[in-house]
Amino acid sequence: MKAGITILPEYPWAEAKPRWQAAERYGFAHAWTFDHVGWRALVDGPWFGSVPTLALAAEATSRIELGMLVASPNFRHPVPFARELVTLDDVSGGRFTLGVGSGGMGGYDTKVFGGTNLVASPAARYAEFVELLHELLTRDNVTWTGEYYRAVEARNLPGCVQRPRIPFVLAANGPKALRLVARFGEGWITTGTRQDTLESWWSSLAELSERLDETLAAHDRPRAEVRRFLQTDAAPVFSLSSVECYRDFLGRAEELGFTDVAAPWPRASGVFAGDEAILETVAAEVLPGLA
Repeated sequence: MKAGITILPEYPWAEAKPRWQAAERYGFAHAWTFDHVGWRALVDGPWFGSVPTLALAAEATSRIELGMLVASPNFRHPVPFARELVTLDDVSGGRFTLGVGSGGMGGYDTKVFGGTNLVASPAARYAEFVELLHELLTRDNVTWTGEYYRAVEARNLPGCVQRPRIPFVLAANGPKALRLVARFGEGWITTGTRQDTLESWWSSLAELSERLDETLAAHDRPRAEVRRFLQTDAAPVFSLSSVECYRDFLGRAEELGFTDVAAPWPRASGVFAGDEAILETVAAEVLPGLA
C-alpha cells in the first residue's frame, strides 16, 4: 500500500511550497492537485493553475511522485496539453503521473464556458481524449481526425522522460470508462459512488473493484499491471479526521485490492476541514509501516 496526499491549488506559492515539501518529508509516496478552473464551494476563493503548480512542486521536491487528479477534457485540448505534460515529466525528472477523468457536466468548469463545452457523450470524448494523448506522447508527427479533436502533424520531441510515456491513472466507474482503463491505464482511480453512510460507500468500492477485475480479464490484461487508487474525497467521513480513521481507511482499501490511497490535505474550515497536526502523527506512526 502506498499513501498519497492531495493539496488543493488554492494557496499562494509561499504557502503552498511548504505543504508540498512537507508531503515529501512526511514520507507520502505521491502528492497531487486538482485540475479545475474553479471547484465547488471554493470557486469564490483563490485558485491557481494545476500545471504551473506542479512544475513548481517538482522544483521544490526531489523524490515524491507528482500528479493531477484528475485532468479534465472540459477545458483541455490534447495537443497543447501533451506539451505541458512532457514539460512536467522533464522538470520532475520522470516523477510525473497523469490522472484523467471524463469531466463533470454540471459544475463551474462548464458554467464558466457558458456551456459551450457540453457534449452529448462525455464518455466518448473522454475515450478520444485519452487515446489521442497516448498517441501524442508515444510518437512524433501525429495527424488525427476525431469527433471531438483534430491534430495535424503534431510533434512531440523530446518526448517523455518515462518511456514510452508518462503513466495514465484513469478515473472510471462505468463500463465504458473501465474498458478505457484496460486499454490505456497504468492505473485506475475511483472516489466510489455517492453514499449516505460509510459502510455503503465501502460496499460501492467493493462492487467497482470487482467490475474492474472482470473488465481486465475480458481484455486479457493482467491484474498486477494496473495500480488501483482510492481517492477518499467523496467518503461520507473525512479520512484524515483522526489517525485511527486514516488507519482504518488504509486497511479497508488494501482488503479490497487497492494499491494506493490519496487523501485530501486537511483544510482550516469547510470542505476537508481537519487538523494539520494529524499529518505529523500519521508521518510518525503510520507511513513508516507501509510496504
